[in-house]
Amino acid sequence: MLPLRVLIVDDHRLFRQGLISIMSTRPDLVQVVGEAAGGHEAIQFVTNQQPDVVLLDIYMPDLDGLQTALLIRQAAPSTAIIMLTSSEEDKHLFEAIRLGAAGYLLKNLDANELFDLIAGVARGEAALTRAMASRLLKGVANRTIDQDSIADGLTEREIEVLKLVARGNSNPQIAEELFISVNTVKSHLKNILAKLQLENRTQVATFAVQSGLVSPLNAESSPNHPTG
Repeated sequence: MLPLRVLIVDDHRLFRQGLISIMSTRPDLVQVVGEAAGGHEAIQFVTNQQPDVVLLDIYMPDLDGLQTALLIRQAAPSTAIIMLTSSEEDKHLFEAIRLGAAGYLLKNLDANELFDLIAGVARGEAALTRAMASRLLKGVANRTIDQDSIADGLTEREIEVLKLVARGNSNPQIAEELFISVNTVKSHLKNILAKLQLENRTQVATFAVQSGLVSPLNAESSPNHPTG
């Protein structure tokens, strides 16, 4: 089997260099083909190079790891995304898996365990430690925030608008699709943001995927503010 082509995405240069050094000890399993300090750089690299695996941090200054994961899934559906982060927040774990990540690992992981889990991804397995898998299962059973219930607070028209926003449609395109005015679209978007307590189109797209209203491959994040 050829070594897996890996992209490392983390805004801390020292961490990237350390991980590259560790991975150089297993050339039979992995080949680091690139590194990126932020989400936009990572998306460009993935689009051009189509690596087998992306090791992706969550906390980054330009575009967080979850937003980056959503866009990478669009650019390269066959690329496996493994979150490698210091975040132990359940909401990040749930969102990453919902967005199609192949695994969620903490940075305090042992190097040998990291190699074993990456090798498992090549076999179609999830890259989750036993502790993280247990938290995921408990969270699925006991989540206090039900995305579907939140979505139930939207009107039928607002859900239609939300889906179109998640698919990357502009306000004029949404207006044309639904036979309404652009101002009406803006009004619906303001209501959606208020009801879901979101701030922008990227968060709307992420919510639509998390709640199952659209699939990750059909969603598109847009930097434009939905009220403009």
